[in-house]
Amino acid sequence: MRSGRTQLTAIILAVIIAIGCGIGGGVAAIYMVNSGVIKLADTANSSSLLPQPNLSGLIGMGKSGQGSSGSRSSDGTVINVSEDITIAEAIADKAMPSVVGISTTYNYEGGSSLGGYGFWGWGFGGGQSYEATAVGTGVIVDEAGYILTNAHVINDGDYNKVVVSLYDGSDVEAKVLWYRPTLDLAVLKIDAQGLTAAELGDSDELKIGSYAAAIGNPLGLDFQRSMSQGIISGLDRSITVSSSSSSSGVTMDGLLQTDATINSGNSGGPLYNSKGQVIGINTAKASNGEGMGFAIPINIAKPIVEEIKATGQFVDRYIGISGTALQDQTSYTSEQLIELFGTDKGIYVQSVSKGSGAESAGLKQGDVILKVDGVIVNSMNKINSLLIKYQLGDEVELTIMRDKSEITVKVALYNGANM
Repeated sequence: MRSGRTQLTAIILAVIIAIGCGIGGGVAAIYMVNSGVIKLADTANSSSLLPQPNLSGLIGMGKSGQGSSGSRSSDGTVINVSEDITIAEAIADKAMPSVVGISTTYNYEGGSSLGGYGFWGWGFGGGQSYEATAVGTGVIVDEAGYILTNAHVINDGDYNKVVVSLYDGSDVEAKVLWYRPTLDLAVLKIDAQGLTAAELGDSDELKIGSYAAAIGNPLGLDFQRSMSQGIISGLDRSITVSSSSSSSGVTMDGLLQTDATINSGNSGGPLYNSKGQVIGINTAKASNGEGMGFAIPINIAKPIVEEIKATGQFVDRYIGISGTALQDQTSYTSEQLIELFGTDKGIYVQSVSKGSGAESAGLKQGDVILKVDGVIVNSMNKINSLLIKYQLGDEVELTIMRDKSEITVKVALYNGANM
């Protein structure tokens, strides 16, 4: 009889627990669906006022994926698949030492809700101020200690301290050399010996269907250097993400789309090709969809890293205008825009800066920039991204619409000193 009662009690407890888990899962799912179409692949966040949950051992990671490759990288590691090793295992062996954890402490103003936006962990309401810690990912891009990550991993420059966790288990405080929220990129520097730098690939060579693997720290350092794999699902994607530096969000252009799993804490981590080369920096995910992650092409970051290594800084290039995307305005219909400007897409020139290349080239208010060196531009951020690969003083060809007619002009880039 006692045995029967014990079994009945166990069954009742199991049902109660199952119902509780179901409700909790439902609430979490509703939050993800209703939190917006796109959000940053937020760093795993926790307040110093609350203990962090110990998630170790809850999830088992297995091997997956088959493929083939036979190229030798610059560090001598061979990605060569055989019956005894998968392509994912070969990439992991090569790449893991260059992946780092990044912990950023900053002052956080608690809002009225219990959950912080997109963060792993909980905040407090009532407008309280406290020091919080966010955990993201980075990748070593030079043995001298240069590290590439996202700007939002270091809270868009609003931080108290940034600490890098290395493959050997040591922690080193980092110096932030440069960051740009509109590109969601940042370059850090640490003083450490025996570092392994990642090999950088060529993101311009990617095609839809190309192999992709992501390594990062989902949900914080308890799951550090977790790996997922998939393919490049799309190229040249444009998304709008939330940003601490802009109340209206930031439009990011030219992104890679991948179905390799990207979770909170993967921010700033590398996306690899089948040769174990970094082809992107993971930055965002779709909050109401599965298998939709986004990465910044590595070719955008490479000129920035090289200039910082050579000079200690990166100087932005400008053509010398302020502008707005025609398609973002709401006062006119597409037909009205075409009637007014001859196009409903492009960058409307609001003003031209004194002493700029744009002024010298004769640009004027009311012009609409359609292309930069043959590349269609539909946002100011797209223009800024395109200019990174050029040097100050270089000329770029602008295709503009003026009085409903297309013309081309050459504009010399400058540092914006008179803007």
